[in-house]
Amino acid sequence: MNCLHTSASRSTTSWQPPRHFDRRSSLNAAQYSNPRIRVAINGFGRIGRSVLRAWVESGWYQHIDIVAINEPATIEGMAHLLQYDSTHGRFAAEVRVRDQMLCIGEATIQVLHRTEIHDLPWHALDIDVVLECSGVFGARSDGEAHLAAGAKRVLFSHPASPDVDFTLIQGINHAELTAEHRIISNGSCTTNCIVPVIKVLDDAFGVDSGTITTIHSSMNDQQVIDAYHDNLRLARAASQSIIPVDTRLARGIERILPKFAGRFEAIAVRVPTTNVTAMDLSVTLTSNVDIATVNAALQAASQRILPGILGYTELPLVSSDFNHDPRSAIVDGTQTRVSHRQLVKVLAWCDNEWGFANRMLESTAGIGAVLSH
Repeated sequence: MNCLHTSASRSTTSWQPPRHFDRRSSLNAAQYSNPRIRVAINGFGRIGRSVLRAWVESGWYQHIDIVAINEPATIEGMAHLLQYDSTHGRFAAEVRVRDQMLCIGEATIQVLHRTEIHDLPWHALDIDVVLECSGVFGARSDGEAHLAAGAKRVLFSHPASPDVDFTLIQGINHAELTAEHRIISNGSCTTNCIVPVIKVLDDAFGVDSGTITTIHSSMNDQQVIDAYHDNLRLARAASQSIIPVDTRLARGIERILPKFAGRFEAIAVRVPTTNVTAMDLSVTLTSNVDIATVNAALQAASQRILPGILGYTELPLVSSDFNHDPRSAIVDGTQTRVSHRQLVKVLAWCDNEWGFANRMLESTAGIGAVLSH
């Protein structure tokens, strides 16, 4: 039975989006009309390559110029891993190397191999936004170093330190971005996934507190076979175990939704898959609900409030079905559970690479729009 057609009991709360709740991102490649943005990528690993590929596939190349990439690896290795990707498949665009340039279709991108931020030629290249995707640099001082090198703005591809100017989550607080925000974080893939779900539930029913379990695919800080690592759990073979890891997700939620300070906790495990993450959210609500009411609110939000950010499905899908999905979160309505009318469990999927890469580009466009005004 489709839960959305099940009548709610008298004790439940029906939901319609409040008038003030319209946090959809207006920034997509088809609608963007501001001046072109000059961008550099620092770090060409999983996220850096996904950003460049999404730049082509999502149409942002029409509005954003990726001028330079700084990466220690050889340009030949960069080109090969961009063209052939074990997770996302072969890149449809032709990738070529000419001199010290990466050529993608008609676009030509300068490749640098600098190890120090202060050596990067952002001033000479007139860079508007640096996408800091190395995973190595995350302190405010690192952002300031990019600015000192000549970039106008810096966008970290991870939470970074708490003293950044702004943490930007598309669909939630993108309208609060201002010209005063120069060092910006795009949050994490898991923050981008779970915060929209929490926000919808809170606006609809009131959220008191909650816990989250992140079931995350393997990452490149794990071992193929057992090998020495400072973290003894990460010393174990990624393909043979479910591995608990540390997570700062609860603090990330507080950064975006400060009303929940001290009211969320999270744990995380890594599982032997190469991509796509599941997030198991449990919240205690302040209103009485049933499964149908919860799912109706989430589905309505996916269609009317957060299209392109939040998805909803009741199909019998598995994690691999969400590979290369550009949305931040896709709620699986078949897994929603309600206990004692106020304890609610929701399962949300996300492609932790591709969805996040698309949000990086939207955030870049948002920064560009602020710069142009």
